[in-house]
Amino acid sequence: MTPATDTEGALRAVRRGLAVFPLPVGGRVPAPGWQQLAIRDEAALPELLADGCNVGIGCRASNVVALDLDTHHAEGPAINGIETFRTQLDIRGLDDWPATFTVMTPSTGLHLYFRVPADCAIGSISGGRSPLGPGIDVRGPGRHSGGYLVGPGSIVAGLPYTVVHDAPVAPLPGWIADRLAPREAGR
Repeated sequence: MTPATDTEGALRAVRRGLAVFPLPVGGRVPAPGWQQLAIRDEAALPELLADGCNVGIGCRASNVVALDLDTHHAEGPAINGIETFRTQLDIRGLDDWPATFTVMTPSTGLHLYFRVPADCAIGSISGGRSPLGPGIDVRGPGRHSGGYLVGPGSIVAGLPYTVVHDAPVAPLPGWIADRLAPREAGR
């Protein structure tokens, strides 16, 4: 039996201005048309998440870029996006971890949410292609439908996505925006 989704996590996300939509119970893959289901209405959450649905966060509807700092412990060399991100901070002489809305994943990775302008075209990047380094996937608003993340309160494989820093969604730091900005051909 899959534990029920914690609607408090979805409520915290909505209160931080994030648009949520339902994901299947215990699942991470949205149904077609999920982009049209994303809402920021607290009163609609009980109906939206009826029957223990998981929570998705739509990046385009929320005007956010989210960094997915993975911690993989599978075969081969371990990949730790949290350590990669710390290295990026050290390179820039930044002592402080960004004070922004942050969610811990079931694998102890982190989702860091950052606000971007409404016309931001930063897309999603995964599979080791991130200009931020290994273990850091990017979920962005993109040019069309945008990316998404599994949201706080969701349960996958019996383990929760948990808010670990309930702060306002901070603006995307300039150094990250510079690394993720779409490049024109020939540049």
